[in-house]
Amino acid sequence: MDNDWDQFKEKLIGLKGLASIGFADIIGSSISAVFWLYIAATIEPESYGEIHYFLGIAGITSYIALFGTQNTITVYAAKNVKIQSTFYLISLIVGTISSLIIILVFYRIDVGLVLLGYIINTLSIGDLLGRKLYSGYSKYILTQKILTLVLGIGFFYVFGVNGIIYALALTYGAYIIRIYKVFKEIKIDFSLLKPRFGFIINNYTLLIVGGFGGQLDKLIIAPILGFALLGNYSLALQVVGMLMIFPQIMFKYLLPHDSSGNYNKKLKKITVIVSICVAIASVTLSPYIIPTIFPKYVDVVVAIQIMSLGVIPETISILYTSKFLGLEKSKFVLFGSLLALITITLGIITLGIILGIVGIALSFLLATSFKVIFLASTNRMIIKRVT
Repeated sequence: MDNDWDQFKEKLIGLKGLASIGFADIIGSSISAVFWLYIAATIEPESYGEIHYFLGIAGITSYIALFGTQNTITVYAAKNVKIQSTFYLISLIVGTISSLIIILVFYRIDVGLVLLGYIINTLSIGDLLGRKLYSGYSKYILTQKILTLVLGIGFFYVFGVNGIIYALALTYGAYIIRIYKVFKEIKIDFSLLKPRFGFIINNYTLLIVGGFGGQLDKLIIAPILGFALLGNYSLALQVVGMLMIFPQIMFKYLLPHDSSGNYNKKLKKITVIVSICVAIASVTLSPYIIPTIFPKYVDVVVAIQIMSLGVIPETISILYTSKFLGLEKSKFVLFGSLLALITITLGIITLGIILGIVGIALSFLLATSFKVIFLASTNRMIIKRVT
């Protein structure tokens, strides 16, 4: 009887945690999407592309600084290895130096500040998820997203397009409180790094490869094909990001549980089914919705349809990623991400130049497809070895 009650209570707590992550991510992502879609509909594609170009620079640089990646911190916090402060110190030192370099090179204080915002956000979220502090996660996410809408639009009308990135940097200020609490609670201990160095380095390399895959496309497109095309592509990515909200929620919930050895195959199957339905809906409805809301972005409809199909393999890849990271087999995820990065980079340079935004969209779809094929094949090989 006691065992049944404990199982029921565990399931109830799990559902409450999932609900907290889901609520925060759905509402938060919706608020963020409203902001970015409003900005896209208000300014020219060139200006929209330029904003995302500089955010891409900040994003890539933040990945280099984040020696303590979000997934690494989540895994070790879930295993109760008190390594967070050590990761925080290294990442913040490298991040501060990187921020100063960006300011000096590009003469953009705003880009340097938003870089630091990205870093403290990632470090804090990793700790909150790893400790399964889902309520705290929800509060921080919603605070940051609400500030994005309020400060972002406010700064846009007061300072123009140049005020948007400054506003974004300020939205991450609340995470400083979380960083301070972790430093106060957990001592810095570099001896914890050595026995875990292989997993840490694999995960760090994975972040670099995956991060470059998510941002390098912007840095390639702008000088080769121009800010206008980048603006259209950034809008397509924004739509895909909305479609990926549910799979991302599942990943954040599943990773600490996979790390603790608590697998949920049923929930993973539901995630795949939902992603298929969402992708089909996007392909069907985007030709009717996009031209009405974004008349300036006439070339983006076909790209959105193609990239929407990529949601399905990307969702499956996320589920394999959670499993492999939970087993501390990050090298497989690394190889998959590296394959995707090479595919999309070559695709932009070849198909992008020939077919424009349609070629870039096809490159995105190919990259996600090759990645999931590799991860699925690797998973099958591991199962065969065990059995």
